[in-house]
Amino acid sequence: MTSISRERFTTGNAGNSGRAATRGHGGFSLIELMVAIALGMIVMTVITMAFVGSSNARRSTDQASQQVENGRYAMQLLSEDLQLAGYYSEFDPRPLATPAAKPDPCATDVASLKAAMPLALQGYDNPSAATIAALTCVSDVRAGTDIVVLRRTSTCVAGSAGCDALSAGTPYFQASLCGGATELGSASVSDYFAMDTTTGVGTTLIKHKKDCAALADYRRYITRIYFVANNDIVGDGIPTLKRAELGAGAFTIVPLVEGIENIQLEYGIDTSAIPDGAPDVFTANPDTYVGAGAAGVAGNWRNVVAARINLLARNTQTTPGYTDGKVYALGNNADGSANTYTPSGAGLAYKRHMYVEEVRLTNPAQRGITP
Repeated sequence: MTSISRERFTTGNAGNSGRAATRGHGGFSLIELMVAIALGMIVMTVITMAFVGSSNARRSTDQASQQVENGRYAMQLLSEDLQLAGYYSEFDPRPLATPAAKPDPCATDVASLKAAMPLALQGYDNPSAATIAALTCVSDVRAGTDIVVLRRTSTCVAGSAGCDALSAGTPYFQASLCGGATELGSASVSDYFAMDTTTGVGTTLIKHKKDCAALADYRRYITRIYFVANNDIVGDGIPTLKRAELGAGAFTIVPLVEGIENIQLEYGIDTSAIPDGAPDVFTANPDTYVGAGAAGVAGNWRNVVAARINLLARNTQTTPGYTDGKVYALGNNADGSANTYTPSGAGLAYKRHMYVEEVRLTNPAQRGITP
C-alpha cells in the first residue's frame, strides 16, 4: 500500500509540471503581433519625420550660411579691387590724353594698354548680345547683368619678398623718379613711365629711381574684367562671379564666387568745373550721360570717382517648398527709373539676399581728374 501511494503521488506531480511548462512557453496571438507592428511603424514614422525635418533644417541653415558668405566675399573682392583702380605706383596719369573712344578692354598689345591707362574704370550697362560678342576675352555672360573693367598696377614689386617674380610675356610698368632729361626732365609725358612685356627688361623698361642710377621697380600691369557667368562649370547652371585677367599676351577667366546671380553698378562722376574728387551725379551708364559737366563717353569714364555696387546672391541649390516672390531693387537705370529684378520659372525655388555698397575710387578721387 505504501508503494502504490508513492507512485500515484509522483505521477500526479509530473502531470502538473507538464501543464505548467506548456503555459510558460505560450506566444503572442496574431492580433497582438499586428498591434505591435502597427505601433512600431508609427514610432518609426515619427522618428523618420523628425530626422527628415532636422536634415532639411540643417541643409537650409548651411545654404543660408554659404549664401551670406559668398555674397560678402564677392562684395569684398569687388570693392577692394575698385578702390585700387588707377593705381600706377608713383606715376600721376593726369597729363595723359583722354582716349578718343572707349578702349577695347580685351586688347593685349602694349600700345593699346598705354592708351587705355587714363580710364581707371569703364563698364557696360546690361550689354546687348552684340556688345558681349565683341568682348572676345569673356564668355558665357549672364544676360541682364553688368560688366566692369578696371586698370591698375600691382601693389607688389615684382621679385621682392612675398611677391611674384617676373613672368615671361606679361606686361610690366615702371614709374620714373629720375629728373634726367630723358625721364621726368623731359617735355613728353611718355618719358615719365615705361610699359612693356618682360622682353623690354634692359631695353625699354629702363626707367630709374630718384638717384637716376638704380632701375625703378617693376610692377605687373593689371587689366581685370568682372562679370557674371551662367555657369561655374559648363552646364551646371550655377551663376558665378568670374574675372578675366590679363596675363602673358592673353586673358584668363577665373571663377571667383558661386551663386552670384546679378550685379548692377552705378558710377559717381565728378562733373565740377574744377574737379574736387567728389561725385556730383550717379548714373548706371556714363556712356549716355549728357547732363551738366558731361565730357563725352571716354571723358565721363575718366571722371568716375565712385561706384555703387548692387549685388544679388542666391543659394546654389533649391529649397523644397520655397517660392521667392520678392522684387529686388538693384539701384537705378540710366534713365533714373528703378532697376528691379523679379525671379521667375525655376528660379523661384532659390533663396536670395541683396548686398549694396558704395566704393570710392581712391586714386582718381584723390588726384582730381585734370592737372
